[in-house]
Amino acid sequence: MKKTMIATAVALALAGSLNAQNPILQKRYGTPYEIPPFEKLTIENYREAMLEGFRLERQEIIDIIENKEAPTFENVIVALDKSGKQLSKARIWSSLNSSNSTDELRALAKEMSPLSSELSNFINMNEALFAKVKHVYDHQKEYGLDKEQASLLEKTYKGFVNGGALLDEDQKKELAGINLRLSELQIQFSQNLMHDTNNSYVIVDKVSELAGLPEENIERAAALAEKTGNPGKYAFNMQRTSCNPVLQYCSNRELRKKVYLMYNDRCNHGDEFDNKEIAREIITLRLRRARIMGHGNYAEGALETKMAQKPENVYALLDQIWGPAVAKAQEEIQDIKAMMKADKVKGQPQRWDYMYYLDKAKKAKFNVDDAQLSEYFEIDAVQQGIFYVANKLYGLSFNERTEDYPVYEPTAKSWDVIDRNGNVIAIFYSDYFPRDGKGAGAWCSSFRGQSYDGAARVQPIVMNVCNMTLPSEGKPALQTLDNVETMFHEFGHALHSFFRNVHYSGVSSVERDFVELPSQINEHWAFEPEVLKVYAKHYKTGETIPDELIEKIEKSSNYGQGFATVELLAAALVDMDMHTLTEIPEDFDVMKFQAERLAGRGIPVQILPRYSVTNFSHSIGGGYSAGYYSYIWSEVLDCDAFQAFKETGDIFNQEVAERFCKYVLTPRGISKGSEMYQEFRGRQPEVEGLLKNRGL
Repeated sequence: MKKTMIATAVALALAGSLNAQNPILQKRYGTPYEIPPFEKLTIENYREAMLEGFRLERQEIIDIIENKEAPTFENVIVALDKSGKQLSKARIWSSLNSSNSTDELRALAKEMSPLSSELSNFINMNEALFAKVKHVYDHQKEYGLDKEQASLLEKTYKGFVNGGALLDEDQKKELAGINLRLSELQIQFSQNLMHDTNNSYVIVDKVSELAGLPEENIERAAALAEKTGNPGKYAFNMQRTSCNPVLQYCSNRELRKKVYLMYNDRCNHGDEFDNKEIAREIITLRLRRARIMGHGNYAEGALETKMAQKPENVYALLDQIWGPAVAKAQEEIQDIKAMMKADKVKGQPQRWDYMYYLDKAKKAKFNVDDAQLSEYFEIDAVQQGIFYVANKLYGLSFNERTEDYPVYEPTAKSWDVIDRNGNVIAIFYSDYFPRDGKGAGAWCSSFRGQSYDGAARVQPIVMNVCNMTLPSEGKPALQTLDNVETMFHEFGHALHSFFRNVHYSGVSSVERDFVELPSQINEHWAFEPEVLKVYAKHYKTGETIPDELIEKIEKSSNYGQGFATVELLAAALVDMDMHTLTEIPEDFDVMKFQAERLAGRGIPVQILPRYSVTNFSHSIGGGYSAGYYSYIWSEVLDCDAFQAFKETGDIFNQEVAERFCKYVLTPRGISKGSEMYQEFRGRQPEVEGLLKNRGL
């Protein structure tokens, strides 16, 4: 298939039959800031542009190889970095495939995956190309490189080595096959998960079965039932905005059980969307790949270029936190038992009891009601709070463009991001509401990364994609504290993209266990009293959130951290345990492995990992494989970094903010994460801040 598709692209170009009206193939879109004209683009536009992009990048690589001049930094490393621009431009559809997926986009993803893998293999395992890269690497002292150029050379060389450039021909052939198969499997895993998240339903016949569920959630469940062909009933899918309120508020224990099991067993039903065998094959292939590359297990190779460097360092951190987290969870379980006894519920707490009774215990201990608090967190007000923090820290302002910017989804909003000098440094899209075709969770992505066109900086086009609570009958979109925190988190990633200022795409990425620092530190401002007084207004009266409620938020903020920390660590440990295996049997059962490993560590039976293996998109779907620990690793950094502000007595201290922007947000991958942190803080981080922040 892949040879046929590449041949098709070549034939199209040679025949001069490329669609002259395809906007992606034009030099310019002719839109403000060259934002893609989403409403004009078709699947055929994307497909044709991708095929042409594959052809052009292959030719660019051939041109580098066939250049008769002596290899230099400019004609090899810079030329490599500049290659593939047309392909990158065409890939805007991949961001839409997560936020606005359709059958056509999913089919396109499957069609393009092997072609992308084939091109990567062609580049990374090309002996003639690597010989030129190695020549430049071996003679780098001759070129007088600055820090950014030296970093680009180092990353380029190591990228080739990690891509298989030093392997013999048989090994290269085997590795190419593994890469191709992994790309296919990871796409199938992700598409199965999107299906089970959006198309798995618990149907309830009577409203009496929904006792305790807030009225707005009942209304949404009725609307979803109508949409799915069950008029007069109530439906819940596996988006968190749909199923979490059931687990937290509904007194119907049997319903909580159904919802909990369906959510945690996504893609674990033995049907066509089951991911157990896919996960087993992915883990097996990753180990085979690691061995070809000379590693004892997959995690060894994956961590070489991360801050952690080796699995032992990851386990040292996770084990340090695991004990206090489990102890805190056991305290919470005692509270749950007391609440169940008061409700005259017999037997031990089960997994579907945790959120419900922990919420009741929290209300009893702190007299705090999440539903009452949410009345102060209307989604547009929260966004203005986020913008306020960005302005106070970094001098940014935001101008909404309501008419003249292309929009890929009617509910998404577009903004100019403007710096202190009045320059538009980025375009920002906020896409906050769930819908069919959107993946679960929240993330930050981009339609275009920051770059340079000659001496001119090209603005990034950045998007925050979330699944926040929708408006309901008579109420705007009121958000939980967790949702508010998520919005601040994802905007921290956006800030990282706004301020990026590098000249080469090859240094645009930071280590995976450093990348969560900008997002997680931004969460710290969300509930600071000084910030709440600005944006937390009652949706009806406009009243500023009273000191009494702020105090309740502060006092109750650490309650439930035993559960939250254990479920996060459990997922991180399973991820590491799978990727440190040195042998994987043919009958390897990923779910049995998960259960056995966690039982051996003494996890409370009432808690499962945040994600089970069959729906663990971060790990099995790619991106955070042997890397889910990054969230807790980065939390050590963000808690310590926020103390740099608190120590001054001013959470908006301009000198500290300027250092953070200069040393963390702007340089991206020019420096290593440990170096950037040292430059910002003047020392390496300490774990005590994390333990205090989580109440452990």
